[in-house]
Amino acid sequence: MTANPLSGGHHLQLLQGGADFFPALLAAIDAATDEVRLETYIFHFDASGERVAAALERAAQRGVAVYLVMDGIGTPMVPAQWILRFEQAGVRWHRFSPLGRWGLLIPVGWRRLHRKLCVVDAQVAFCGGINILDDHVDPSYGALESPRFDFAVRVTGPLVAVAQQTVVQFWGRLQFTRQLENLKFGGARQTWKDAALSAWGPGVVATDRSALGHGGVSAALVLRDNVRNRNRIERAYRKAIADARHEVLIASAYFLPGGKLRRALIHAARRGVRVRLLLQGRYEYFMQYHGARPVFGVLLAAGVEIHEYSAGFLHAKVAVVDSHWATVGSSNLDPLSLLLAREANVVVEDAPFARALRTSLLHAMKTQGVQLDAQAYAQRPWRQRFLDRLAFGVMRLLLFLAGRRY
Repeated sequence: MTANPLSGGHHLQLLQGGADFFPALLAAIDAATDEVRLETYIFHFDASGERVAAALERAAQRGVAVYLVMDGIGTPMVPAQWILRFEQAGVRWHRFSPLGRWGLLIPVGWRRLHRKLCVVDAQVAFCGGINILDDHVDPSYGALESPRFDFAVRVTGPLVAVAQQTVVQFWGRLQFTRQLENLKFGGARQTWKDAALSAWGPGVVATDRSALGHGGVSAALVLRDNVRNRNRIERAYRKAIADARHEVLIASAYFLPGGKLRRALIHAARRGVRVRLLLQGRYEYFMQYHGARPVFGVLLAAGVEIHEYSAGFLHAKVAVVDSHWATVGSSNLDPLSLLLAREANVVVEDAPFARALRTSLLHAMKTQGVQLDAQAYAQRPWRQRFLDRLAFGVMRLLLFLAGRRY
């Protein structure tokens, strides 16, 4: 069960919520001199989103190469005024896989860009679960009384070169596909060679790797895609849980782990490791809410503690093991993240970083969580159990139709 090897020489800053994340992101974009590359699932043009959009616009106006990719479901539209402003400033942007005539009826449409990555000047990177979306706003539910509980991390060090390569390659593939479509339908007078050469764009910035890799924190960027990195994030979780000796803390907005991950949690609890999960307590989506419940009983019976976040919407996708291993990223522990979506997590081996994240999770569990009681859960009303089983069955059927086993 190998995963991406960790390397030293990193400096990491844990960012909790938009209050920490947006000022750090905006400062990096405003300081950019060569290039900004941003990928996100949701780019919502609320107050926070417009501040980021304006920062991208300013960067492009001063000659910085700016590349922006948004998911076609998470970001169903870009306001007309921002389309014009991006075009006038020179911001290059793309919506990944917008829904066509058949919507989500075709399984290929379930493969989403869910990761949240930003690389500035190939020197600083951001990775986590925070979308370009105000903490107090939800596109579906409107104003929120409490901010989302979520995290991201700001990184400098060798990991940035990996993140840079990742976003450059993804942009290149998107543009190469577009160029080929233009060639196929006669919309562009280019050769295939010209299309390949122009797709990646001019904004690749070299990183002076000789100055990196000494001292600092050990970390790695762990990716999930549908080609070479199908299982790396789940394997990283399973290895950390298998190595745990004292404690496993996990916060996941959407939680429906597959059999191997469930067994890893159960085995850890049975060998005396204290396993605590902080999960979404508020109803958001039928499938995610009810589909996860059938696995709760097995976990509770094995001694796993489940705390449901009740103060607002939980959006975090983080974990801490034995106060020295941690991960912060975009991947939930559910089929969409672990089997279908493009995801990115930073894995960290560093006691101070892990302890800081652990403190935040324990505080949320204590002050904003409600612990499930195994006996009361087993006696929940029949209607609740029926909906849970229905959602679980539908989810397994959909995965079967998509050619996935879980």
